[in-house]
Amino acid sequence: MLGATGPVAAPDSGSWQEFGALLRHWRRRAGWTQAQLGAAVGYDHTAVSRLEHGARRATPRLVHRLDELLSTSGELTRSYGRAESAEADRPALPAHLLRPPLPPGDTATASVTADNCPTRLPHYDLQCPLHGGDGCQLPPADAALALHAAFCGNPAGPLDTDTVHALAAVLGAQLHSAERAMGERGPGAVIEATLRAIVARLADAPARHRRVLARLAAEHAHAAGSLRLHGGRPATAMSCFDRAVGWAALAGDPATQVAALSDMAVLGLLDDDPASSRDYAREIRRAAPGHHWSGALSQIGEARATALAGDVRATVRHLGRARHHLDRPEDAAAPVSWLALPALRMRVASGSAAALRDLAAASGDPRLARRALAAAHTALGLLDSGELPSARAMLTVRIADCHLCQDDPHTAVATLAPLLDTPPGALPALVRHELRGLRARLTAGAPRWGSAATETAARLAAAI
Repeated sequence: MLGATGPVAAPDSGSWQEFGALLRHWRRRAGWTQAQLGAAVGYDHTAVSRLEHGARRATPRLVHRLDELLSTSGELTRSYGRAESAEADRPALPAHLLRPPLPPGDTATASVTADNCPTRLPHYDLQCPLHGGDGCQLPPADAALALHAAFCGNPAGPLDTDTVHALAAVLGAQLHSAERAMGERGPGAVIEATLRAIVARLADAPARHRRVLARLAAEHAHAAGSLRLHGGRPATAMSCFDRAVGWAALAGDPATQVAALSDMAVLGLLDDDPASSRDYAREIRRAAPGHHWSGALSQIGEARATALAGDVRATVRHLGRARHHLDRPEDAAAPVSWLALPALRMRVASGSAAALRDLAAASGDPRLARRALAAAHTALGLLDSGELPSARAMLTVRIADCHLCQDDPHTAVATLAPLLDTPPGALPALVRHELRGLRARLTAGAPRWGSAATETAARLAAAI
């Protein structure tokens, strides 16, 4: 178990941590520094540090040499044997979980600042990998940045409670910054660099650290994928989401699995692939069976997929099932705030608006457009003021689109007014995707709707 502030104490018998603690003991007893011992065995001092922290496996030849140099009477060899035996009983991680979803690319990452570092968890949708929804205090911002830098800069450094909290604090700060500057790569670069440092530790991590590291990896991979998706990079986003699902399963973290699968279902819609989108939506139920929040999100995902395929009856059926899940009592509290009932109602209403709008646009049925408009207004009313500006922009576009589907271009244009002067590329990719569909309908109806529709379509072209 991770200690409160210091490194992991009382290493498990038969572990690389036990071997490392013994190596440190005998080195200090012999009066050697890490650099001196490394030079004696032909290793860099950082390799000795990794051995002492249990972050690196030794070889039989090296262990024999260390026993001789430090006069341990074979104690390191015996500890090595116990660690090897324990390692044989621990299942190896699949190869795809031991490499980050994206290559490092440019090694120069954006600087990390103390701005917007949360002081407690949970924070928005971010939970502590150690304490879950119980809540915990985070280190001060400056301390969190220092611990984050030490973790990313030294693969052999200790993994303790303060370091885990610091990683969560910096992730929260980056997500907060990204929410207000969706087009910037800075937050994403920091998150991806941190993810690579986390994954680098997974292969040799002791069993008690694997779950924590896997959860950190899942949260960072999902965050990286979300920023890639909003930046209009769906292929790299899918890679991040896929890896997030695997790490979340390893960590026993169904909430992050559901979040990543929900985003993968959205990517299927963007790719005009309703069959794949529906398959990902169904996987949501399997990731977290028996919960109303997973059932509701799975059904709304299936509704959007069947709407894209033009199946009115199936879409209406899935929407009804999604609402039914919202009315069911839950046997346990939702694991994160975005799965709590108020936020879930907003997501179901927003998804219903999108599905019914798609059906209305395809069929020309104004009744479906009216139902879509009501659902969009419901979702907008459930959205907290000042939060999630990208969600607010998305719902604004859907409301305008619903008016178009009711043959009301004037109200649609008036609704769009706040978005028309948005600088190119400033809107998230999902909002731009919705605007493309709306612009196509404006352009098609311009001969009937007049110059205002033509002018608005032209201005939208610059924004998307």
